[in-house]
Amino acid sequence: QVQFVESGGGLVQTGGSLRLSCAASGSIVSVSAMAWYRQAAGKQREMVASITSDGRRTYADSSKGRFTISRDNAKNTMYLQMNNLNPEDTAVYYCNRRSDFGYGSWGQGTQVTVSS
Repeated sequence: QVQFVESGGGLVQTGGSLRLSCAASGSIVSVSAMAWYRQAAGKQREMVASITSDGRRTYADSSKGRFTISRDNAKNTMYLQMNNLNPEDTAVYYCNRRSDFGYGSWGQGTQVTVSS
């Protein structure tokens, strides 16, 4: 079964940046639309950004203009560059297939904490 390993989270101050990485098992990254999701404490998981196999990107309103999603199909890896972070971005971040492609197994996620 498909597995994902997220990394790159941490504690940053408001206005700071982080780059998250997502390593996927197998070659799914090159054939699927992938996405980054996040879940803040007490809230539902939400999609932050998605990218198709040919590089088309979509962003949630909350991340548009600040986050950039990218993928390296050769490495089966996806990235999320997050700039100008604010406390509302604090959450556990996950990667997975975009929902319409059917989720794989959820990984542990990576915690992002933005201090004010």
